[in-house]
Amino acid sequence: MAENAARPVREDVPMTAAWGAVFSMALCVAVLIASEFMPVSLLSPIAADLGVTEGHMGQAISISGIFAVVTSLIVSSVTQRLDRRLVVTSLTLLLVMSGAIVTFAPNYVVLMIGRALLGVAIGGFWSMSTAIVMRLVPEDAVPKGLAMLNAGNAIAATISAPIGSLLGAYIGWRGAFFTVVPLALLALVWQWISLPSLPSRRKEGSPNVLSLLARPEVAIGMASVMLLFMGQFALFTYLRPFLETVTGVPISTLSLLLLLMGLAGIVGTYCVSGLLRTRLFSILGSIPLVMAAIALLLIAYGTSSVVTGALLVAWGFFGTAAPVGWGTWLSRTMPDDAETGGGLQVATIQLAITMGASLGGVLFDTAGWWTTFALAAVLMTGSSALAAVAWRYKQGIRHGFEFEDPQPPYRSRVDDCDGSIPGAGPNSARSRSS
Repeated sequence: MAENAARPVREDVPMTAAWGAVFSMALCVAVLIASEFMPVSLLSPIAADLGVTEGHMGQAISISGIFAVVTSLIVSSVTQRLDRRLVVTSLTLLLVMSGAIVTFAPNYVVLMIGRALLGVAIGGFWSMSTAIVMRLVPEDAVPKGLAMLNAGNAIAATISAPIGSLLGAYIGWRGAFFTVVPLALLALVWQWISLPSLPSRRKEGSPNVLSLLARPEVAIGMASVMLLFMGQFALFTYLRPFLETVTGVPISTLSLLLLLMGLAGIVGTYCVSGLLRTRLFSILGSIPLVMAAIALLLIAYGTSSVVTGALLVAWGFFGTAAPVGWGTWLSRTMPDDAETGGGLQVATIQLAITMGASLGGVLFDTAGWWTTFALAAVLMTGSSALAAVAWRYKQGIRHGFEFEDPQPPYRSRVDDCDGSIPGAGPNSARSRSS
């Protein structure tokens, strides 16, 4: 049965989808993620060329994450009066500049400046992506638009490290980094042509990022997001040593498994996006529960390469689809503050990735690999439980009892059982309370 949850309604829902603009953003996402993770396979040659240790070069990855978190928390306030088309294209221009600076960096300091600019682009772009997709496509098509962005994410995350290693062997690490520059320029030009004018909708007195946590449904949702990504990256970060030492697969098989995981993730984003319209909370609760079961099965059957391969494909299918679900949740829970909420969500995810990888690493080294996988299962089970609490809270709001939000950010209309608003077609304009 479809979930009968109330959804806030939006005004100015586009009658037709600007899919060209969505594709341009998906291309930018792919280039952002490829740029972020390419140093993983190029640390040694970069360190040797710049005369620093590999440990120092590893900070080139962490600095982009730090700047992404900071930017995600402030970008909406800093750019509140600017046309979103200008903001997005400016962030893409920063991506171009970052690629060029890293390519021609004469020393370590300049390279780190380029990586910091990349972090700004990542944090700003991801923070605004959901809000902008909401303005480019009709409401019923938002999950599909978000799935396109996450497909670009999945593709880039899958191929960036092996492609970087291959290019580095033939044209050097500088040549490998330079390949992102023309792609970023293509994304910039495409965005400039395809994105319509998107005047800022931010109102005086709109909440800042952290004040959103005063809303119970937001706090519960973000806690679920935190546990989901902590669990996911507590396990995913240590897949390679697990596959090498426990499953005992050769490098060629390991690379194939990672590729299959990425491809399964692309399929998962599209399969899940079609169900989010009517079964949002079912998906938000079931995905982490399935992933927790996969983690436990890997503990039990990790020595079997066939079973492990099948489980990792399933992990890629569900794990990559999870951000699509939470992006859709964001679009329905905070339609008037999607940019600010997007910043909070990006900061939450980045912090969760760091914490999950750190805790998983401590357990991996001190108590054995299986404890890391067990931690992932516990964290993702907690995420599923909090998603259920979020659904119960939503039900309480709908029926007007049990839960009460003292300062509702907006008024909502009750959806019918199939997730649509009675009397309105999928492309009908909605009205929104001020």
